[in-house]
This record gives sequence, C-alpha cells and structure tokens, in this order.
Amino acid sequence: MLSLHRFLPALFCVLSSWAFAASSPLPIDRIEQFVREEMQRQKVPGVAIAVVQGGETRLARGFGLANVELGVPVSTKTVFQSASLGKQFSVMAVILQVEEGKLSLDAPLTRIFPDAPAAWSGITPRHLLTHTSGIPDYTEGLIDMRRDYSEDEMLAKAFTLPLQFRPGTQWSYSNTGYLLLGIVVRRVSGRFYGDVLADRVFAPLGMKSARIISEEDIVPNRAAGYRLVTGELRNQEWVAPQLNTTADGSLYLSLEDMLAWDRGVRAGAVLQPASWKQVYSPAQLAGGKSYPYGFGWFVDTVAGAPRHFHSGSWQGFKTHFTRYLGADISIIVLANMAEAEPAQFVDGIAKLIDPALVKPGVVEAGS
Repeated sequence: MLSLHRFLPALFCVLSSWAFAASSPLPIDRIEQFVREEMQRQKVPGVAIAVVQGGETRLARGFGLANVELGVPVSTKTVFQSASLGKQFSVMAVILQVEEGKLSLDAPLTRIFPDAPAAWSGITPRHLLTHTSGIPDYTEGLIDMRRDYSEDEMLAKAFTLPLQFRPGTQWSYSNTGYLLLGIVVRRVSGRFYGDVLADRVFAPLGMKSARIISEEDIVPNRAAGYRLVTGELRNQEWVAPQLNTTADGSLYLSLEDMLAWDRGVRAGAVLQPASWKQVYSPAQLAGGKSYPYGFGWFVDTVAGAPRHFHSGSWQGFKTHFTRYLGADISIIVLANMAEAEPAQFVDGIAKLIDPALVKPGVVEAGS
C-alpha cells in the first residue's frame, strides 16, 4: 500500500491552484487602468486584451483605435495580423498530417524535397518545428520583400541558404523552417495549409474570422497596422501579397478567435493527447541538451509551474499569448504597432494578478 503522505505536497499544489482560479477575483479596474497607461507610454494606437481564469473569460475588450484615419475603435471582433503567433496553427496543420500517416516527423526532409541540397539530408520536419534545422531566417534580408514569390521559388531560395549549424545541435529562430512546413503540408496532403486550417481547426473551434491574410478580399473589422517614424505614427510598410500567405505567421485573428483557440488548447481539441504532449515537449538537442521550445510554443516554468507562450511581430502588428498553467491563467494581447511591446502588457497584467507569475529578465521572443 502506498503512503498518503508521499502525495500530500502534490495534492496541496493542485488544491492551491484550483482555489486561486476559483476564488480569487481579478483586479479588472486596475488591469484596465494599467492597459491604458501602458498604451500611452508605448504610443500604441490600439490593443485587444483578454484574460481567462479557470476557463472563464474575465476580461475581453478593445482599447484605442483599430484604424486611426477613420477613427474606428478596437473591439473583440477587430481582426489583427497574427505574426508568428500563427505558427501555433501551422503546427496543427502539420501534426494532422502526422496523425493521418502522411508524414513522419523524423524522416529526412529530402524524401519530400528530393531536389534539396545534400546538406539537408539530416534535416527532419521535427527540426523545422523546433527551429533546430540550421536553416537561416529568410526575413533577415535574404529576399526582396516587395516581390511575389511562388512556393517553388521560395523553396529554391531556401535551397541556396547555407546551414548555420548541423541539424539538431543548436536552436535558432527560423521563419524559413515554418515557411517550408507550409509547403510540406501541401506536398503530403495535396492542399494549401490555410485550407487545412480552415476546415480542420478554425471551423471546429468556432474561430469565425480566422483566415489567411488577403490584400484584395473584403475583410470585416480589419485593423490597420502602424509604425513609428521619428516618433510619428505612420502606416505599416508594404510587402508583396504572396509573402503574407506563408506558414510562418500569415493569419488574421480577432480576440474572439483567440478566446476560442484558448478553449481549444485547454480542452486538448483537434489533436490526439500524444500529439499535444509532443507540442509542449522541449526541443532535444545533440549531446543530451534541450531548449525550451516545443512546436510553436516556448515552454518554461514560472512560480514552479509550466508556462507556455509565444509572440509575434510583423508588418505593423505585435501579438502575444501566454498560458500560466499553475494559476490556470491565459493572457492574450493583440496590438497594431510595430514598436509595441506586448510582453510588457502581459507581464504588467500578470503582476497585478499575482506577482509570482512575473519572471525576472524575460525577453520577448518570436517574430
């Protein structure tokens, strides 16, 4: 027979977390005041903020302007660009192919791309998902952002990039890896990854406005993106439309979409439990080391409990989604300015809820 006292510490932690989520009222007025002050400090035109506690939405509202020129306020329906927060959804499209037996995470990528350079023979889809492939980031001045490239042209460009390190030995954030994953999905499924997401993720989870970015479509509630130039607000810089369809973060998402996503994540929806376990497992590096990044999520601990998070930065938009599993708190921030610091909003809100949730020296990651 097992002794009860061995389990009392763990039981106490579970009960304490449940009690916090169930009985601790959030300081909503103070949070909203902080958001307004932080917006003014950062000079952000508009943000959409949500706080979920114990599965219940405690705060979901917009602040400021979605479109400065037209004076349109931000609401929970305002559609922002996801930036790299969209990688979490690309992961879903990839893992669905794995679950259907169409893709192996540990098979050589050259099976899918037979024309790839010999140096790619050691790269697998798992390396792409965890940013451990060694393929450089194409957004670092490696392509003309004002030119439309087809998938085949982007693939050919990627083939020319020399590896930064041997696959699986280091971690380096690579948008190229996720761009390639979108092409992988098409190669193994015969469908554009955005269509897979629409049918298999967005519709089942009730993400009604989530979609791939389009320059020409009429998109209700679309926010404008901004940047600061010598301290003055300007519209976002233009990039070629095709570059806003790749799997490294080219989605439109509203706060309502993100709340639906949070519910899906909490429920372990769409994917099998074993797949979700892999999503949250730190990347394993050569030599027995690991890096705190799973598939589309940074994974670490704060206040002695897991924290899963990711952010994004692209074309006049900044995003951030953090889940504090011990406190059962989720915080979502969507902003429409390139210089915005959404992690500062997250940390400030978390500190008002429980100072122990703020980890000293946190640097916003992802782009």
